[in-house]
Amino acid sequence: MMSAEDLKADPYVAAQPESLPFWLAAERGEFLGKRCMDCAKFHWYPRCLCPFCGSGRTEWTPLSGKGRLYAFSTLRRAQPPYTVAYVELAEGPRMMTRMVDVDPALLRIAMQVQVAFERTGDGRKIPVFRVAAD
Repeated sequence: MMSAEDLKADPYVAAQPESLPFWLAAERGEFLGKRCMDCAKFHWYPRCLCPFCGSGRTEWTPLSGKGRLYAFSTLRRAQPPYTVAYVELAEGPRMMTRMVDVDPALLRIAMQVQVAFERTGDGRKIPVFRVAAD
């Protein structure tokens, strides 16, 4: 598990220090996103200004981690092959991610998916998605 100090020293996180709460939550297996306190819309990627109304009043909010598969593509020539996807989160925004623990031939648009966390080669945990359990 990466500590807060490790994450602060991570060059990727250090380049966007306002994202530290997201990475700390990911380490705990929690999925956070940004919601505007003025228009109440969620947005992805998390940023300080609301892309809908321009407000600077945004807050980190726990997300359900549930969504549906919006689009996907399997990179079969990669070693190992992997599937990138756009997931439409239950809260509304769409995010690019990677599908895990599924045979790509079984994926279908609008399938229900659930967030999971996976550690990168750099050490931080990132959100990925798998098919939701029934």
